[in-house]
Amino acid sequence: MKDNIHDGHRRRLRKRYAEFGLDSFEDHTVLELLLTYAVPRRDVNELAHRLVDKFGSLGEVFDAPVEELMKTEGVGESTALLIRMVPEISRRSMISKNEKRSAAVLSGAKESGKFFIPYFYGECEEAVYAAFLDDSLRLISCRLMMRGEVNEADLSSRKLVSMALSCRATNVVLAHNHPSGSLIPSAADRQATAEARNALKAVDINLVDHVIISGNMYVSMEECGYFMQRENNGRIQGGK
Repeated sequence: MKDNIHDGHRRRLRKRYAEFGLDSFEDHTVLELLLTYAVPRRDVNELAHRLVDKFGSLGEVFDAPVEELMKTEGVGESTALLIRMVPEISRRSMISKNEKRSAAVLSGAKESGKFFIPYFYGECEEAVYAAFLDDSLRLISCRLMMRGEVNEADLSSRKLVSMALSCRATNVVLAHNHPSGSLIPSAADRQATAEARNALKAVDINLVDHVIISGNMYVSMEECGYFMQRENNGRIQGGK
């Protein structure tokens, strides 16, 4: 009898979503609907409330690491993985749409910022991507270069040059995120950019820009003057 009550409630939730979408749901109810696909034959309303209360918001639940989610009573590995997949699937979907309509031409900071923002959606750690472009600044390929803070896992200039040559790129735009929310380039950012720019220049490839992303905002290092630099002893020294 109890299973029938839960089944009926689940059917009503799904019917409500089918008719009205998620805009008609409160945050915990959105999570409850998702959990019905991970936790069979059990009332998950209390679990949804527990998760939102623990992490502070629906967004924070989806951003939480699998290990932290599993510390919540009632959350097993399968449930935690399903929750974490939601922002990952959204990110991959946005990237897919982005690259499909990309005949993308990254001709300026605005185009580069808009192009890269989806790559960092839901990212909880620092990551670096490189867009490899042709002579017309048209996208050839976009690749993940590394994960981890720049000062802990240095961007490999050798890897960057190798990928650029394999793509037959003549221009490159770098992008990385600041999960902290700051958009100010750090000393490590400036150093990594200088080394990448020098390495690419040695094989006649131009580093067009390095974009820093935080949420839906971005800063172009080129636009801010960090590329207005002079060479000294074979290294590029910051102009700011």
